[in-house]
Amino acid sequence: MRELYVSTDIETNGPMVGKHAMLSIGSAVFTADKQLLATFSANLETPSDTEPDERTMAWWSAQSSAWAACRVNLEAPKKAITRYVAWLKELPGNLVFVAYPAAFDFPFVLWYLGHFAGENPFGYSVIDIKTFAMAIMRKPYRECGRASMPNEWFDPCPHTHVALDDAIEQGQLFCNIIRRNLAESS
Repeated sequence: MRELYVSTDIETNGPMVGKHAMLSIGSAVFTADKQLLATFSANLETPSDTEPDERTMAWWSAQSSAWAACRVNLEAPKKAITRYVAWLKELPGNLVFVAYPAAFDFPFVLWYLGHFAGENPFGYSVIDIKTFAMAIMRKPYRECGRASMPNEWFDPCPHTHVALDDAIEQGQLFCNIIRRNLAESS
C-alpha cells in the first residue's frame, strides 16, 4: 500500500492539551507526487471541562474572519472525531500525519482521537514539516522557518488560520519538499 500524507492543521483556544480545546481540525490527503485526494474539516464545540487561554484569545481577537470561520456549524467533539476516524479509515493507503509544527497539532489530535473515538488510525507515523526542511536545507532547526525556506517550495496559497486552508497550504509545501528531496537523491 502506498503512503498517504494527511496534512493536518488545528485551531485551539490555548496551548495545553486537555486544559484547552481544539476549536477546529482540517486535513488534506496528498500522495507523494502532490495529488490532493480528499479533505476533511470540522468545527468543534468546546468541552465544558476546558478553559480558554487569555493570550491565545487575545491573538484570536485580531483574527476576526478566522475566528468566525471556526465557530460556525459546530459539532460535539465525539461526533466530529468519530466522523474523522471513519473518514481516515476509508482512505486507500498507509496514513502518515503531517503538520507544521507536529509537536503542537499531533498531541491535540491524538488526545481527541483517544478521548472521543477510542482509537488512533495514525499510530505514531508523524512527520514535522520544519524538521523535514531542516534535513533538506542542512541547517540548524531554528534557522529553518518559513522565511528561510526557498520560495519555490511555496505554492500561491494564503495562510488564513482556517484549519482546512492551512492544511492544504502546508500539504503542498510538504510535497514540494519531497520533490526537492527526490531531485537531490537522483
